[in-house]
Amino acid sequence: MSKYLLKLYITGHTSKSERAISNLYQICDEIIPGQYEITIVDVLERPNLAEEDKIIATPTLVKQIPPPARRVIGDLTDKNKVITGLDLHISVEERVKE
Repeated sequence: MSKYLLKLYITGHTSKSERAISNLYQICDEIIPGQYEITIVDVLERPNLAEEDKIIATPTLVKQIPPPARRVIGDLTDKNKVITGLDLHISVEERVKE
């Protein structure tokens, strides 16, 4: 079972940022429960990290591991877009193990 390393870039404690955080945890708990680690990066507090990862809009979610790296921009309301965009599909064999 592989672990997903996800990084969510937000700008401050806005309603859009809070919605993206909530949506991300809901999706992960449903699709990849216990198989993820999330780092939240506020670009107002850590602009250097956003610059290093070439973040031009927030919220932006980056899947770092497993490769390939993928990105989804927005408040993550569209669950199917997030699942497809980050390639979070789990094989049937992995579901059976749970």
